[in-house]
Amino acid sequence: MARHNVIIEKLRKGETVSYRGKGNSMTPRIESGALVTLAPVNPDDVQVGDVVLAKVHGSVFLHLCTAKKDGRFQISNNHGHVNGWCGPNQIYGKLVRVDP
Repeated sequence: MARHNVIIEKLRKGETVSYRGKGNSMTPRIESGALVTLAPVNPDDVQVGDVVLAKVHGSVFLHLCTAKKDGRFQISNNHGHVNGWCGPNQIYGKLVRVDP
């Protein structure tokens, strides 16, 4: 979680951030260990289908926004598992690039 806190702080300061994430929940769209680049995002600009860095139920995920309703965002992995809903203050950045 400490690494996510550093990334979130940089995004909040308006910085673009790159890091290598681990996990298979976003395959094949994002492979484990791929270099991902995130840009700061205004939650009003998040659309269904965007990959965002978001906090849901205390956990930070780089997952899909799969629905929007009443100013909230549904966050899910690439395999159909819904992590839950979060508010706009829990969306920190948007995926802008994936490199192997």
